Amino acid sequence: MRRAAALLLAGIAPLAACSRTNPEPKEVVVYVSEDQVFSQPVLERFERETGIRVRAVYDTEEAKSTGVMNRLIAEKGNPRADVYWANEPIRAEVLKRRGVAEPYRSPAAADIPAAFRDPEGYWTGFSARLRVLIVGSDIAEPPRSVLDLADPAWRGRAVLANPLFGTTTSHVAALFVSLGDEEAKAFLDRVRANGVVLTTSNGDSADRVASGEAAFSLVDSDDAIARLRRGDPVRMVIPDQEEGGLGCFVVPNAVILVHGGPHPEAARRLADFLLSPETEKQLAEADCAQIPLHPEVPVPADLPALEGIRTMDVPWAAVARKMETIQPWLKEWAGY
Repeated sequence: MRRAAALLLAGIAPLAACSRTNPEPKEVVVYVSEDQVFSQPVLERFERETGIRVRAVYDTEEAKSTGVMNRLIAEKGNPRADVYWANEPIRAEVLKRRGVAEPYRSPAAADIPAAFRDPEGYWTGFSARLRVLIVGSDIAEPPRSVLDLADPAWRGRAVLANPLFGTTTSHVAALFVSLGDEEAKAFLDRVRANGVVLTTSNGDSADRVASGEAAFSLVDSDDAIARLRRGDPVRMVIPDQEEGGLGCFVVPNAVILVHGGPHPEAARRLADFLLSPETEKQLAEADCAQIPLHPEVPVPADLPALEGIRTMDVPWAAVARKMETIQPWLKEWAGY
């Protein structure tokens, strides 16, 4: 008996020593669609405060939101990432439907409004942007609706980010849900006939308006506010606020945990961190100027608060399904 016990202890000792000298790697892998210039400082703060090393993979501007999403789908059988920081929740819904996401209800998100959380816990929103019109400050009567992109009064004077990428894709899909397929296709055909120029990104669109090359564009609120903060001759118009209008499309960031990711505990800690009031405060005060969803986080003076804004009420899951089904038509419309 004593000999057996001694042998057992002898076998355990090397394992214990190995455990002390080779601890589990303290890292987390995150795929990111939010602009690197804004997301990287947040992730660096997480590293400093937790000691957990962050390995981040960022989307390129040309493939915004589609690159890392497609990579996550391709890696489903052998996940490399732990967390996906999406710059909008529509692609998070796609990943939920594809079995890539894992449900997690973060205690840090308890007071984020239910409208910005998946009811089954597969994604949680934070730090929102609005889809707004950026208009040259010399325009006496600015456009008031996204539908003005098709108004002949603005023929050849507007630009729009390519709707195959980024938040423009989500917004177009939301228009299909809200207007119906036939009316949405007719609207986009009128946009093309109206001489609207497609750009590489919302930032490119905003710069063309700031330079006077275009009269207006549909962009994210952070693009407009960044130009206002640097003194460019532009104004921001929150669209479709009239009674019975479409309403303004609100786009929160979203966090999902990757099903089967290699570092589940670190993934939950990063998700809690991203969904915290401190992170929303950091993103509100940064140049990305994102609107907090935690009610206790103060909204900077030059940011619009969500209260009082007529918002576009469309179900995220329906928009996600529509985004996938209209892709072939959108590619043809964009000339691909």
